[in-house]
Amino acid sequence: MRIVILGAGGRLGAALAREYATDFEVRGYKHADVDLANLDRLRDLLRTLEFDLLINAAALTNVDYCETHRDEALLINAEAPRILAELCHEKNAKLIQISTDYVFDGKARVPYREEDEAIPLSVYGESKREGEFSVLGSSGRHLVARISWVFGPDRPSFVDHIIQRARQTTQVAAVADKFSTPTYTLDLARWLRAAWESDLSGLLHLANHGECSWQQYAQYAIDCCHHHGIPLQASCVAELKLSDMKNFIALRPVYTVLATATFTRQTGVEPRNWREAVAEYIETHVIKHED
Repeated sequence: MRIVILGAGGRLGAALAREYATDFEVRGYKHADVDLANLDRLRDLLRTLEFDLLINAAALTNVDYCETHRDEALLINAEAPRILAELCHEKNAKLIQISTDYVFDGKARVPYREEDEAIPLSVYGESKREGEFSVLGSSGRHLVARISWVFGPDRPSFVDHIIQRARQTTQVAAVADKFSTPTYTLDLARWLRAAWESDLSGLLHLANHGECSWQQYAQYAIDCCHHHGIPLQASCVAELKLSDMKNFIALRPVYTVLATATFTRQTGVEPRNWREAVAEYIETHVIKHED
């Protein structure tokens, strides 16, 4: 199996490149190697490569930046995936396009299924949804994997920023009225492998089990640190409201928990609870960094 990974400098892409390199021939490309905004360069690069699977973990993900740079967001998040899907079709290769929970409007109060209607609230969500259409319309063989609140050891994420904040001050706060599911990159690597080995295609939701607010996520991470004796100044995470975040430009959906029953039914793999994944991350990476 020859795998090409775009976005190998990002949180998920780096984890995929590292995890798959032990069993497969992997080429990972960072933003400095290939810019999805440069479609000609993208075509030229990929046409010279031989691969069986292309994973696109690259995207323009700054939600507020996308809101004021719509054309750029659509170019990178929608048009580039269309080009990737066409190139994969030429090479008889499979494409896995990484998408997002932000394609939903957040009005549901039960986990979103793959067949639920996607109604993005932001330019970011709109551009990612257009990317989904581009990929799925190109070939019935391709897979779009929606994910949420990704964390892992390769690049700092929300949980790392919270822990760092708690080291520096007694005052830590996070939004308590927005809900989704933290999802561990090392778990995602295993699930994506199970998905392609099961020859899954179409839309698929991948996330750890359960749901929480940003505030609950932050509080659990701090509790884990205290349990392991990691010195923090803060012990409690205060509650903020989404409406308090005056620096946000784009609208955020308030509930984007993803149902993963389709993945479990088709692969026999059941994602573990987000708390177990966060605890493992802190034990194996945050504590290790302390040492």
